[in-house]
Amino acid sequence: MKIFNTMTRMKEEFVPMEEGKVKMYACGPTVYNYFHLGNARPFVTFDTLRRYLEYRGYDVTFCQNFTDIDDKMINKANEEGTTVKEIADRYIAEYYKDADALGILRPTFQPRATETMDEIISLISDLMEKGYAYIIEGDGVYYDVPKFKEYGKLSHYNLEDLQAGGGERGASYEGKKNPADFALWKFKKEGEPFWPSPWGEGRPGWHIECSAMNRKYLGKTIDIHGGGQDLIFPHHENEIAQSEAANGCTFARYWMHNAFVNVDNEKMSKSLGNFFTVRDIVEKFPYEVIRFFILSGHYRMPINFSDELLKSAQNGLERIMTAVESSDFILSNESGLAPSDAAVKELSDATAEAKASFIANMDDDMNTADAITSVYTLVRVLNTHLTAKDVSAGEIKEAADMICELMNVLGLDVRAILKKDSGIPSEVMDLVNQRVEAKKNKDFAKADALRDQVAEMGYQIKDTPQGPQVTKK
Repeated sequence: MKIFNTMTRMKEEFVPMEEGKVKMYACGPTVYNYFHLGNARPFVTFDTLRRYLEYRGYDVTFCQNFTDIDDKMINKANEEGTTVKEIADRYIAEYYKDADALGILRPTFQPRATETMDEIISLISDLMEKGYAYIIEGDGVYYDVPKFKEYGKLSHYNLEDLQAGGGERGASYEGKKNPADFALWKFKKEGEPFWPSPWGEGRPGWHIECSAMNRKYLGKTIDIHGGGQDLIFPHHENEIAQSEAANGCTFARYWMHNAFVNVDNEKMSKSLGNFFTVRDIVEKFPYEVIRFFILSGHYRMPINFSDELLKSAQNGLERIMTAVESSDFILSNESGLAPSDAAVKELSDATAEAKASFIANMDDDMNTADAITSVYTLVRVLNTHLTAKDVSAGEIKEAADMICELMNVLGLDVRAILKKDSGIPSEVMDLVNQRVEAKKNKDFAKADALRDQVAEMGYQIKDTPQGPQVTKK
């Protein structure tokens, strides 16, 4: 497998530190609101990477954090007259509702920053002892950026080119040795949560939290670190500076970053006010469509959000699901199949080729867009032979099962979705059965009227040799 490494700006062959095992970290949400589609993209992207690595036989240890203490959370708690912990508890529960529905597997570890305070303090102590940190009285403990000679190697920024405060947005620069220095520990202020430390009561800076959680749960060096491209600087750059200075070794061997979700060609973000939460979007489109939409583009390319594009993703997913549904329906009653050797070979070859092509595309820097095209190709061939009925049940099952297998790698359990959506109301089935009787009695006018009535209720009837097939429109 090849991965585009942000550090080197090249595709590199992925070789884990330990054969057959992968240590992987991706930055999780700051839990002060429902997450929006731009947040969902990295969650889905790195869940899919984890799933694919496991599909290929790797033992993956995956850590994704919750940032449950920072300025935004404090502000939210003050606005609502509640505590930061109550805000965190509420929105972590809401995160899981959306993440579970999006098919995002629970990480091996999903720690909160507030549960990692001992490790955070230990890591800052290491930096103090090694001369990489200093105290500003009345303010906090800061990282001395120029001491780390490789600062900027991920973002490819030169330290002298950074604007004042680039490492700590919105912070005061008074007392800093260098404009780019950033807070490791912030001394307590009135009305803010705080913890004891050797330097004084306070709370951690944002960047140190991820470095500490990485070291606690995955060790000093990990295989893959992921996140959105907006985290390259300053967050991931600062993680590298902290971790490598404290630990004396490479922090992450491969860096992967997904591109933005755009609205009218501008990055979707809370600060711009142009964001749509996943909770908003599911009022129009199911969770599985949102996931499929995200994976329909290459993770390093921006994707544009619109109802039209989501509808297109929904149509594409339904085409895949319909092929599996039709296959399963025919397999429930195999009458009418008349296999030919040429057709059997064509479908069997297409099934094998779909898997090989899917793997080749996923091995090429997790190209989910082309991997989905591999599935579409098999769907097209399968549909041709379902219509012609010129293959045996064995080939149909093999092809349908392969579609499900590959879609499962992408976090989309086709048969589970079909089962969830297949609850045809009893009043609809009553009309379908009445139509069967009307056709038996050659009352075709009544049969047509009943079909139209079913259509008005949002369902369609397809007549097959195995009987009527009823689906949602």
